[in-house]
Amino acid sequence: MSAVLEGVRVLDFGRYIAGPWCAAVLGDLGAEVIRVEKVNGSEDRHIMPVTPQGDGASHIQMNRNKLGLTLNPMKEEGREIVQRLVRGADVVVANLPPSGLEAMGLDYETLKAVKADIILTTVTAFGTGGPASDRVGFDGVAQALSGAMYLSGPKGHPTKSVVNFADFGTALFSAVGTLAALMHRKNTGEGQHVEASLLGTALSFMSAGLLEQVANQSDRVSSWNRSQHAGPADTLPTRDGWILVQCVGEPLFRRWCRLLGEEALLDDPRFHSDQARGDNGEWLSERMAAWCAERTTAQALSALDEARIPAGRVHSPQQALEDAHIRAMGFLKSLDYPGLDAGGFVGDTPVRFSSIDAGVHGRAPTLGEHTDAILGELGYSEVDIAALREKRVV
Repeated sequence: MSAVLEGVRVLDFGRYIAGPWCAAVLGDLGAEVIRVEKVNGSEDRHIMPVTPQGDGASHIQMNRNKLGLTLNPMKEEGREIVQRLVRGADVVVANLPPSGLEAMGLDYETLKAVKADIILTTVTAFGTGGPASDRVGFDGVAQALSGAMYLSGPKGHPTKSVVNFADFGTALFSAVGTLAALMHRKNTGEGQHVEASLLGTALSFMSAGLLEQVANQSDRVSSWNRSQHAGPADTLPTRDGWILVQCVGEPLFRRWCRLLGEEALLDDPRFHSDQARGDNGEWLSERMAAWCAERTTAQALSALDEARIPAGRVHSPQQALEDAHIRAMGFLKSLDYPGLDAGGFVGDTPVRFSSIDAGVHGRAPTLGEHTDAILGELGYSEVDIAALREKRVV
């Protein structure tokens, strides 16, 4: 099978999640990705440290399939290296504010002057053009502003998702936008600037809830894990753990009623539709909780599976690693990484193709691992590279 982005070179100046994960997705699809980071290592390299040298789990996940180059583009010689890199690249990815892009020579006008058909993909917290555009922000700020945090967690305690959905979602939107820009360039020869934002992604994911507020002035508040739009749909304790159950739609509700011996509820006006069941979901959750309390997790899931009702164990991270189905499906890929004696797992590309080679094929680079090779390809001699290293350019 062929890799769909084979021959495409991506320069990744991203930090933390949105930029690096966008570039990682492009790498999964076959692009050659060069991660460019600070000479002493960028701050995101050390998040959730798991090796003696302090390299983090986030770095190992975000930067698989990439080559590693250290560079200080704020120095004159560094700017020259950036320009040489851009001349041989197709895409530049950066999640930096506009002022930072300009200072590093990574703004679109500067890049376009170096290579007319270059594609620049950028991510900011708030997008450009509004009164908050120059503010700094992370995933949690976008979650808060979107309304999602307000509706999460126990009542009166807004709760941020532990998974950075605004970051990861923005990375995926950015990757899709980059693919569209590459198709456009193939058809027209034109490069372009692709922009995405954490807040825009969070609002996009939250848009149905916002539409309901506009239409109905529902003024909803959090109901913790209980759905407000269907039922029973909640997390529930069993005798030895927790499960999540989701009944959405009339057929599933009918099967749930038969399982619990509650067929009379089918004629109860409180439960005549998904929304009605959501409005009266507290009663349904209490009934389901009583049923679960009499059973172990395995017993509850066995009965729910037999009734074809969607449900699952609430895993700890360790239980997720040990899950037989997760292992059989290969959703997690084991990669060796220097200093990580126990071995490491990264999430493999969750999309599978019948005719395209895609997925994790190499580990993340150690700090500056490929600097000499990349600079040599750009025409720098060993003496040149030594001089650059002496000046802390690389």
